[in-house]
Amino acid sequence: MASSLRELRQRRKSVSATMKITKAMELIAASKVIRAQQAGVRALPYTRELNRAMSALATHASVDHPLTRHVEQPRRAALLMFTSDRGMNGAFNTNLIKTAARMRARLESQGVEVRRYVVGRKGIAYHKFREIPVIQSWEGFSDAPTYAHAQEIADVLMEAFMTPYEEGGVDEIHAVYTRMESMLTQTPRVRRLLPLEVVEGVHTLDELGHIPQYEFEPDADTVLNAVMPQYIRSRVWFYMLQTAASILASQQRAMKSATDNANQLIESLTREANQARQAEITQEITEIVGGASALAEASAQD
Repeated sequence: MASSLRELRQRRKSVSATMKITKAMELIAASKVIRAQQAGVRALPYTRELNRAMSALATHASVDHPLTRHVEQPRRAALLMFTSDRGMNGAFNTNLIKTAARMRARLESQGVEVRRYVVGRKGIAYHKFREIPVIQSWEGFSDAPTYAHAQEIADVLMEAFMTPYEEGGVDEIHAVYTRMESMLTQTPRVRRLLPLEVVEGVHTLDELGHIPQYEFEPDADTVLNAVMPQYIRSRVWFYMLQTAASILASQQRAMKSATDNANQLIESLTREANQARQAEITQEITEIVGGASALAEASAQD
């Protein structure tokens, strides 16, 4: 019984130490997710104005741009996945990888060859373990991305898209990221990054409800060539910010759940330890009483 009591106390001590770690990780994730959400808010005005400019360019330009040119029967597509660098964030990576797998299956069912591009160590490890080839990968910044990272990734994808198919290029680029719906809900989504779906004749109203007037120098087509790469980079940047916030929110929720479970386990182990200690005390009292009775009987016989 004494050995069992020691084991219970050791387990309780171990779980208590683990709970301190999960609680600390929960608090760290909570502070970081606020900064990640603020980064998304700060990037929103630029993204909104860039979208407005793209709408105006789509109206006034010829829209015959390589990045908007649609292939009737795509033969090869790139699939960009945004995973996390670290674990302990619940089912975040599992849900995203499953969504990417469904998208890959759909493309391959249409006869499209899929080439993978992966962001995050977890996604890289997933493909490496299964010996699935990855064209290019990035890691080390999934929960704290910068615009420079987004620019690097976007430029690589645009180069692959601009390269002819015969030289190893792709006809489409799809991105799989996680949208931050709320602190409790993060949803994996698939979006076609290239070619862009541009609708002619659509105007974006300003805050006063007016159609803004634009002048393009030297002309709309030239401006479109300059703005289009910036638009692609901003989309990748948006996906990265959403993914970072989702990672941290998932980690906070997972660590809170782990902390609550550890606390419940400590309470259970404490009850078991108290019961074991009580049984041990009862056993000792029984042995003392039994010994005293034996001595009394021996004395009476003498």
